[in-house]
Amino acid sequence: MTVLQKKADNPIGHLTAGDIEEIGRRLDAIRADVVASRGASDAAYIRKVINVQRKLELSSRAVLLLSLFPPAWLIGTAGLSVAKILENMEIGHNVMHGQWDWMRDPKIHSTKWEWDHASPSEQWKHSHNELHHTYTNVIGKDNDLGYGIMRVDEDQRWYPLYLAQPLWNFVNACFFEYGIAAYDLELGKNLATKKRRKDPEFKARAKQVLKKIRGQMTKDYVVHPLLSGPSFLHTVAANATANVIRNIWAHSVIMCGHFPEGVQTFERRSIEGETRGEWYLRQMLGSANISGGRAMHIMTGNLSYQIEHHLFPDLPSNRYQEIAPKVQDLFEEFGLTYTTGPLPKQVASAWAKVFRLSLPNDFADKLRGTLAGGRRPALG
Repeated sequence: MTVLQKKADNPIGHLTAGDIEEIGRRLDAIRADVVASRGASDAAYIRKVINVQRKLELSSRAVLLLSLFPPAWLIGTAGLSVAKILENMEIGHNVMHGQWDWMRDPKIHSTKWEWDHASPSEQWKHSHNELHHTYTNVIGKDNDLGYGIMRVDEDQRWYPLYLAQPLWNFVNACFFEYGIAAYDLELGKNLATKKRRKDPEFKARAKQVLKKIRGQMTKDYVVHPLLSGPSFLHTVAANATANVIRNIWAHSVIMCGHFPEGVQTFERRSIEGETRGEWYLRQMLGSANISGGRAMHIMTGNLSYQIEHHLFPDLPSNRYQEIAPKVQDLFEEFGLTYTTGPLPKQVASAWAKVFRLSLPNDFADKLRGTLAGGRRPALG
């Protein structure tokens, strides 16, 4: 995969300017239909998910009061893991996108929601909603593409440091919420010079993040374990395990949305003067879906419909499954590839790219050619 403008086989080369704007008009019509039909059933859906999540978290934490006993530890940890995933993915992420603001319920509103995460909601909304969704897969503009720590395209210059890319991607997966908080702060850039380190705005934002992390850690590793009495250490371990499971799951889902083979990246200059239709087209080509059943979609926050989410980030997540066939028909009509696949396949594809791009282009090309020819590369 290279930046779209340099591909020998341009996936949009057959489209005219009129085609692209027609795609935009069709997608605007799909959006308008959903906006006009939002109502009681949608509101009931998100309220039910929030209710189930809160009851699951409370009951799991209650079970963990007895986490000294292995069955209680396993049940409580599993339940808490699922509760944390639901809170981050289907609830927090989507509420903070403004998907439910139309309900005018102050308890389920993007301006009021604070989630179970190391990154404060206001900082996340800026880096995710305003930057990532505006500059989707634009190299050097979209920090969600590799989180600013990975080589994500063959046209990026290779340095020996990238050899460790698979390792730090795994570490980032395990501690994903802290990685998100760090890149929301643009930590690497802001710690690079004394002037940036002393910038009052950066210091205020860093203080806000540290306060949020302190609150999260106090809740998970002090208050709830203390309530467990003799099960203190077991509850600490359960909370840590649930956080790691949640982090790895969220990292995997998000990687599947923007990093498998078939997903395009874009140069900065490609978005100069971008029209509405061209913005839609970039979302279509820069995203990938995960196939699966209803439980899969809910546990991914319906980011298994990443293409639909990027086209319509503020539509209720429960409606993505409904509009996905219409979007897929549009792909087919205009000769575009709708990238999707089951979770194991998409995760494997994303990780294969992480490994491939950790190597110099010529070595990676030779390795890929050898494997494609059915021969194992020589070792040693």
